[in-house]
Amino acid sequence: MPKNRNTFSSLAAWRRRVLSRAVHRGWRWVRESGAVTAEHPGGLRFGRIGAGTRLAFPQGTVFGEPWIELGAHCVIGEQVTLTAGLMPDLDLGPEPILTLGDGVVLGRGSHVVADTRVTIGADTYCGPYVYITSTNHSYDDPHEPIGRQWPRMEPVAIGPGCWIGTGSVILPGATLGRNVVVAAGAVVRGVVPDHAVVAGAPARVVRGWDPDKGWQPPLRTPAPVPIPPGVTPAQLLALAETGETPGPFGD
Repeated sequence: MPKNRNTFSSLAAWRRRVLSRAVHRGWRWVRESGAVTAEHPGGLRFGRIGAGTRLAFPQGTVFGEPWIELGAHCVIGEQVTLTAGLMPDLDLGPEPILTLGDGVVLGRGSHVVADTRVTIGADTYCGPYVYITSTNHSYDDPHEPIGRQWPRMEPVAIGPGCWIGTGSVILPGATLGRNVVVAAGAVVRGVVPDHAVVAGAPARVVRGWDPDKGWQPPLRTPAPVPIPPGVTPAQLLALAETGETPGPFGD
C-alpha cells in the first residue's frame, strides 16, 4: 500500500479515537450536570427532595412536582416518569399525592403515575421499566371510545422493603405489605400480605413466610450472599439494570 494511503488511514483512525473520547467525556459531563438533587434541582420544584437523593439525567416526564415528595437517599434512574395529577398545572390541594420513602430505588424507564395517592415505602427497590399507577381506563360505555371515558382512580400503597421486578405493573387499588417480592412481569392488584412472593398476570401468591415453618413452599435457591459493606443503592441499581443481580424470577 502506498505510504500516503497508510498515513491517511492512521490519521483518520486517530481522529476517530479523539472524537470518540470527546463525545464520551461530553456525555458524562451532561449526565452529571443534568442530574437533579436537593442542592441542584434545576427547573423541578418538588414538594420535598431529601438529602442524597438523585434523579439521573435524562429524566422522563415529570409534572405536579409540588405534590411529589421524595425521601432521602433515593436513586431515580434515567427516563423515569414521575407525575402527580392528570395533567400539568392543576391545583391538587394541600396534601402530597406521590410520596417516596427514604432509600427508594426506581430503575431506568419506570413510570409512577399518581392521579390520586401513591405511597412507596422506604427501601423499596424497583427494577427497570416498572409501571405503578393509581389510574386505569374505564370501558363501561360500549359506544364511547375508551380513551374518552373518565378514568377510575384508587390509591396505591407499597410497603417498605419490597422488591418489584423488571417490567411489573402495579394497578390502582393495590396494597402491598412489607418485604413483598413481585416477580418480573407480574401484574398486581388487590392486597398482598407481608413477606409474600407474587408472580403472574394477574399476580398470585406463590410463596409466603410462616413464623413457625419458614418459607412455604421451601426455598430452593442457595443461601443468599451478604451485601458487601459499603455497597450503595446506586451500585445495586446498576447491577440490577445490567442483569447481574441474582434472582429466581429474572428480576
